[in-house]
Amino acid sequence: QVQLAESGGGLVQPGGSLNLSCAASGRLHRVNTMGWFRQAPGKGREMVATATNDGPTKYLDSVKGRFTISRDNAKNAVYLQMNNLEPADTAVYTCYFELGFRITGRGTWGQGTQVTVSP
Repeated sequence: QVQLAESGGGLVQPGGSLNLSCAASGRLHRVNTMGWFRQAPGKGREMVATATNDGPTKYLDSVKGRFTISRDNAKNAVYLQMNNLEPADTAVYTCYFELGFRITGRGTWGQGTQVTVSP
């Protein structure tokens, strides 16, 4: 059974940076799509960034220019570098692996890591 484990969350001041990591354990087939989602209190889950093996990366409009997603296929890992963080970025961030090229929601989810942006 595949499991995903995130790390790197925490408390940071506005304008600060965090780098989230997500590593997979267990037997994996080729993972074509890796991504990060987030859910703020009282809000629904939203896609933050995705990276596919054969296509461009995609970002939520509000994080473009501030967040960068990257992946290491050899390590079955995905990362999210977050710069110039804003209080609105406060949420639980969860990584996601999908075997296909389209997000279906039926892939593998991590447990989530809390990111809090506050003075």
